[in-house]
Amino acid sequence: MTLKEGRRVKLAVDIGLADAVVMAEGAAAGPVAGFLALAAGTEGTVDRVVGEQEPSGEVREYERLKSLLDSFGHDMPPESRRQLEGKVGSLESAWAAHQERGAGVMVRVRFDNGFVLDGARDDLFTPA
Repeated sequence: MTLKEGRRVKLAVDIGLADAVVMAEGAAAGPVAGFLALAAGTEGTVDRVVGEQEPSGEVREYERLKSLLDSFGHDMPPESRRQLEGKVGSLESAWAAHQERGAGVMVRVRFDNGFVLDGARDDLFTPA
């Protein structure tokens, strides 16, 4: 999925963030350990995308044909299915290269509950 600023997303997996917090002066002495967990399905809005790459025509075609195969391949005549599988197979190298490059895409998401997650991989999110 290509994320863009302003797009609504939700977490695809549970994530946990742990860090030590030092109490302000005048509060109880010593560090306090805390743990924050955000549940899968938590929704928010993309504030920023860093390293965004527009997919090539081959990548878009792979996504389109793969979706068609996954959705309707079981109902297709055998020869049509084989042809579609061949076309998908011929585009898999472009798809793999795109997936490899896409690993560098990072986002900043402002969740509806007020939390902000910055520097997160885009594959942690799905459309809301």
